[in-house]
Amino acid sequence: MDLLETPRLLLRPFGPGDAPLVHRVYSDPEVMRYVATGPMADLAVTERLLQDYEAHQRRLGYSFWAVIERESGSLIGDAGLYRTPTGEVELGYTLGVAWWGRGYATEAASAWLSCAFETLGISEVVALAEPANVASTHVLEKLGMRRAGERIAFGRPHAVFRTQRALSGAVLSGH
Repeated sequence: MDLLETPRLLLRPFGPGDAPLVHRVYSDPEVMRYVATGPMADLAVTERLLQDYEAHQRRLGYSFWAVIERESGSLIGDAGLYRTPTGEVELGYTLGVAWWGRGYATEAASAWLSCAFETLGISEVVALAEPANVASTHVLEKLGMRRAGERIAFGRPHAVFRTQRALSGAVLSGH
């Protein structure tokens, strides 16, 4: 699998030349205030992250991918699935500020949930969001994910959201 398409977006694995484009997103303090360890000051850190995503893709067949806005052809961020060290499959997305409020995070994340359950055969997907990140928690709720507690991630409390694939293939929310 090397492409997901939605009405307004193309999602594909990161490739050569993408690091400087996505670094503009990853280095923005406003974008990264709720993401992992915060903004990436150095392009080399972004390049290493994309190498990790590529290795994950080779190993498991999915990872965080580039999100391309169809209309402009611009790389606007990332979205995807990632197996954590605990074995959970986590949904995530990071978009540049200029593309916030357009429903793109919901569109990209929804495509990944469908792919997880229908194509990849994953039975449960989790997502983490800091409680103050109201926009992201709203996206996860719109996707039908249900809050299932809290945990510390990157030294900060995060709400945990979960959704499962039903035996019939339909999506169940929460536990």
